[in-house]
Amino acid sequence: MAVDPIPADLLYRACDLKQFTFETTADLEDLPGLVGQERAVEALRFGTSIHRHGYNIFVLGPEGAGKHEAVLGFLANLAVRQKAPSDWAYVNNFRSPNKPIVLEMAAGSARGLKEGMARLIDDFKISVPALLESEEYQNRRQSIEEEYRERQEKAFEELRMNAEAESIALLRTPSGFALAPIHHGDGHEGEVLKPDEFNKLPEAERKRIETTIQALQKELADILEHIPAWEKEHRDRVTKLNREIAERLIEQSMRDLRQRFDTMPAVRDWLAAVAADLVDNIGIFAGQGDQQQQQVTIALQAMAQGQPLPFGALNPFRRYEVNVIVENNNVPRSVGTSPWKAHMEPDTGGYIGGGAPIVYEDHPTLQSLVGRVEHLPQMGALITDFMLIKGGSLHRANGGYLVLDALKILREPLSWDALKRTLRRRKIVIESPGEFLSLVSTVSLEPEPIPLDLKVILLGDRYLYYMLSNLDPEFSQLFKVAADFEDEIDREAENDLLYARLLAGMCRKEELLPLDRSGVGRVIERASRLAEDAEKITTAMWPIEDLLREADFVARSESKACISARHVDAAIEAQIARADRMRERSLEMITRDIVMIDTEGAVAGQVNGLSVLSMGAVSFGRPSRITARVRMGMGAARVLDIEREVDLGGPIHSKGVLILSGYLSATFLPEIPFSMSASLVFEQSYGGVDGDSASSAELYALISALAEMPITQALAVTGSVNQLGEVQAIGGVNDKIEGFFDICMRRGLTGDQGVLIPAANVKHLMLRQDVVDAVERGMFAIYPIERIEDGVELLMGCPAGERGPDGTFPQGSVYARAEARLAAFAENQRRFAQRADENGKK
Repeated sequence: MAVDPIPADLLYRACDLKQFTFETTADLEDLPGLVGQERAVEALRFGTSIHRHGYNIFVLGPEGAGKHEAVLGFLANLAVRQKAPSDWAYVNNFRSPNKPIVLEMAAGSARGLKEGMARLIDDFKISVPALLESEEYQNRRQSIEEEYRERQEKAFEELRMNAEAESIALLRTPSGFALAPIHHGDGHEGEVLKPDEFNKLPEAERKRIETTIQALQKELADILEHIPAWEKEHRDRVTKLNREIAERLIEQSMRDLRQRFDTMPAVRDWLAAVAADLVDNIGIFAGQGDQQQQQVTIALQAMAQGQPLPFGALNPFRRYEVNVIVENNNVPRSVGTSPWKAHMEPDTGGYIGGGAPIVYEDHPTLQSLVGRVEHLPQMGALITDFMLIKGGSLHRANGGYLVLDALKILREPLSWDALKRTLRRRKIVIESPGEFLSLVSTVSLEPEPIPLDLKVILLGDRYLYYMLSNLDPEFSQLFKVAADFEDEIDREAENDLLYARLLAGMCRKEELLPLDRSGVGRVIERASRLAEDAEKITTAMWPIEDLLREADFVARSESKACISARHVDAAIEAQIARADRMRERSLEMITRDIVMIDTEGAVAGQVNGLSVLSMGAVSFGRPSRITARVRMGMGAARVLDIEREVDLGGPIHSKGVLILSGYLSATFLPEIPFSMSASLVFEQSYGGVDGDSASSAELYALISALAEMPITQALAVTGSVNQLGEVQAIGGVNDKIEGFFDICMRRGLTGDQGVLIPAANVKHLMLRQDVVDAVERGMFAIYPIERIEDGVELLMGCPAGERGPDGTFPQGSVYARAEARLAAFAENQRRFAQRADENGKK
């Protein structure tokens, strides 16, 4: 049955401008969200509403579908109605300084604690020295000192008097105390006897003096033995005085701060520990006091011995500071660097969120996710403390939402596993890459983990989602919600108007000229072409945004007030021209007969197949000559795929070749085994070939070679085929048709040229206007093919033939000739085998 070409009005679906009642998009309101993404939005709503472990969200869809903007806009509207989460701060652990304590505080209160502690320490630096110089303190301290001195002096005075009564002197020397005899009643009374004078004394006197001195030395030793206890008692009394004064001062100074945080148990307990530590170390506030000097001395000694510096050694006041790592308030701004202006606020580095934080992490390294502990060089050593703990995006997003690009986090070493660990154990543990890989041994901190309560939203394409689902067992347990964005939406009147509102919002956001009705219609038509479907509109918005910007440039260069269809067309042509070098070179090689493609005449076993070359964002159709050769084979029929034999054919292409072999074996000689050897090849193809869109063309070439019927070279073919002979839809139909049309146009249209496409692809046609015009003038034709037999008749100018009641094809038909040749192959093979048997017997 003859196939009629497709009418020109079905080759391009123009947008009905009568459905629009606006003059320009400036008359339209912005569209909140995207068109046709109800399923994805409902998944986002479910994932953000369910508060169960593992219900994080993976947003999947094509690049440029507006996933980022849709997610961020959805979260912004949701977060503004939520309560701001807690503030978090790290503070000193006075008992174990290497294990800093984390404090959870009400939103917006962390800064108050930090500033309150800073004021408290500054006040102590003034008030403590003033208090220690006060008259009350000095009098009480002096009383203690005097009592201590009097006690010592009284003991030594009693000893001195006892010694003098025995003519013994108590002497104070640089090395301590000494007892020595003195002159008595000889004119030198009171002077110490010299050794030679002592030796001249009578023996009895010498023995008396020695005995007396021994008794006095015992008394002296007893006094010296009691001195440390008296000193300790003195120090204890001074300490008690200092503590009494310090406790009174600290209680007064910290009263307001304690009352402010009395409802926060963790802060309340820490402030109590601060008060106790201040009492113990009140001396460090006394200017250049002994306690401060002692700490610096200890630090210098430790460094000299190559040991890590003690905590806060060089700055004893640092121990009382507060390291705020997360600060929220009642109306916080989201954190992160975002490339989407729709939610940006000038000079903030983030977009307006709401009560809950929304963090987009553009560079998800391990440390940017979970935080880090920094080290600083001081006097030749690396030191760290709780003030050098830095939070990550997980800290900032805690209580809200963390948005990540799946591919980016998978590219960062250690980040993916760290994220899973954090979500699995529901707390943030700061990890160092060096320590994790055992590359460094620097003494570091062990900060207390922070409980985690947030939703993680990963953004990626479908391939990445399904790959993670198959290869990572933990993925499905941690990301249980999939928000699948549509690649395209139905092109209907309601969606056309919604799309116009979407374009209006883009123009306002980018500060572009508005589009008039013709401009909107042409953009919708372009969106259908990008979707490769006249009944659909692509949801990939980045190409559309680029088109609007470039059309705006054209319109402004002409000093126009709005963007019309003419400006959109000019922008499209400019886009194509900028990326058209490879297509032009391809056309040139064909028109110069370097690459052999015939567009006239007829050749048996040769057909023009169509393929699409993609190079980055550019794709174009390119004809390829496909040839087939057949001969009698030995044994079972075999179709040799030359592309596959040389490893240039992909698996899908090889599958297509096997399918057409199945069609041949089921169509011809159903009762007789036939033997055929055939070869198929893409001529002048030097790269890989994959896909089954050329399988129908290859089948036509094989049938032509079998039937020895020439195929017209004025027609090109695309479409895959199944074993039943049905021609199936393929992709890139518009590029393929235009690729062959351009060759024919350059060589001159004859009116006989055209393309055979699957009938199922008719609804996908959105061809260039020059192609539509040529079809309308009858200079080019596009034929919808449903079965291989229809294409055989068009290509070979003769009916394929249908097997009749007698089991044979009509005489003279293409299939009758093909089957006759196959039968001849089978008979020749039988005779050849018989002769071989006879020769073997001889």
